[in-house]
Amino acid sequence: MNDDSSLAVVVGRLRAEAAASGPGGRLPASRLLVKRWGISPVTLSRAVTVLTAEGLVVSRPGSGVFVSDRAPRRSLAPADLSWQQGALAGDRPTTTAMMRMLATPADDVVDLSTGYLHESLQPSKALADAMGRAGRRPGTWARSPAEGIPELRAWFAADIGGREGPLGANDVLITSGGQTALVTALRALTDPGQAVLVESPTYPGTLAAAGAAGLRCVPVPVDADGVRVELLAEAFAESGARVLVCQPLFQNPTGAVLAPARRAQLMDAVRAAGAFVIEDDFTRRLVHDDAPDLPQPLAADDPDGHAVHIRSLTKPASPSLRISALTARGPAFERLRDTHVVNNFFVPRPMQETALELMTSPSYATHLRRLATALRERRETTTRSLAERCPHLTIHAVRPGGYHVWTSLPDGVRDDEAAAEALRHAVSISPGSAFYGPGGPDRHLRLSYVAASSPDEIARGVERLDQAVRRLL
Repeated sequence: MNDDSSLAVVVGRLRAEAAASGPGGRLPASRLLVKRWGISPVTLSRAVTVLTAEGLVVSRPGSGVFVSDRAPRRSLAPADLSWQQGALAGDRPTTTAMMRMLATPADDVVDLSTGYLHESLQPSKALADAMGRAGRRPGTWARSPAEGIPELRAWFAADIGGREGPLGANDVLITSGGQTALVTALRALTDPGQAVLVESPTYPGTLAAAGAAGLRCVPVPVDADGVRVELLAEAFAESGARVLVCQPLFQNPTGAVLAPARRAQLMDAVRAAGAFVIEDDFTRRLVHDDAPDLPQPLAADDPDGHAVHIRSLTKPASPSLRISALTARGPAFERLRDTHVVNNFFVPRPMQETALELMTSPSYATHLRRLATALRERRETTTRSLAERCPHLTIHAVRPGGYHVWTSLPDGVRDDEAAAEALRHAVSISPGSAFYGPGGPDRHLRLSYVAASSPDEIARGVERLDQAVRRLL
């Protein structure tokens, strides 16, 4: 295949073919275009779909693809949308950091920013097989219960709390991805104007979700052993917060794991405040093959319902498998369910059935073992490359889990400058200031090692990053 086979390129070539053929003209046969352009039939089919949706071509099964003979749409006068500035006046949550992480880099840019698995790390065949089996299940295309299908809820309850744990299927709410679960939990357990305790630094999606719910974020520092639990009692008392958002396992962005002694202290502080801890357990299935046994979730040892747990399938499987579980007990579950119903009604049943088929198949366990090995190799490549090729960055504690490395820049270099210069050197990174509230430090970088196509590409990206940092120095 030619390198010049991206969808946008093929769409452009098809436009040229349509212009040459004229209204009503027939485009060359698909097999000829595939051979001439050195592309896959799938890419050509997607390009035809794009032009069909635009109304430029019409596909006639058995006959071919023809240029539409309808009159082109007349150009409209420019609209005046300036009135919206006044109508939309007021504060709104910023999603700049999240949009940067969701953006798809150009083909020549090494992606060390995104937190989703590269396609080569995803269980693509297992997902396709699971979707095929799910599509044939009786009832798959019927409406799902608002809380989720019972079998998937039961699977999550056992996966999170253990077979003999405190959670049952009725304590599990199926939601569309971890971010949706986080937004649902914050809106259900708080009221606008209240404070919420967040780790500092923390996942930018937490800050955005809190802002969207009208909450005031109160930062609690994180060190190498996780959130500083000795500060929680005072933070709860002074802020009046009744919710703490916490990532106890391989925290984003520092990678910290909450120390065993701090786990009990954290729950003691939460109980004393009559509060909830939203446990974002996003890296549970991103453990590396050289990791020791993981601590169990806080929710697995929480008889009184203070822990609200989030477990997503997106990170270890595919960015498009937007399935997660939100667990809570007692009246809190009812609040979560009601908020979920208002926002979503229910998660599409075919996706739930697909997730259930995947999770219960032997291929998923095989995928996780392979992923654990690949993540260790990528972590080692990243840290070794940083030490050998980018000595100006200071690497913080590296853990055998998660997908990122937290680093510090040398004096005199800001993270936003480094990110911009790195992009000019064709490597995408995440500036650390995105993980803090306003006025936070600006000397950190988070480097992800799961979105690049290979360990070799990670090494190339680190070398480009070194060139960018040296230019700033």
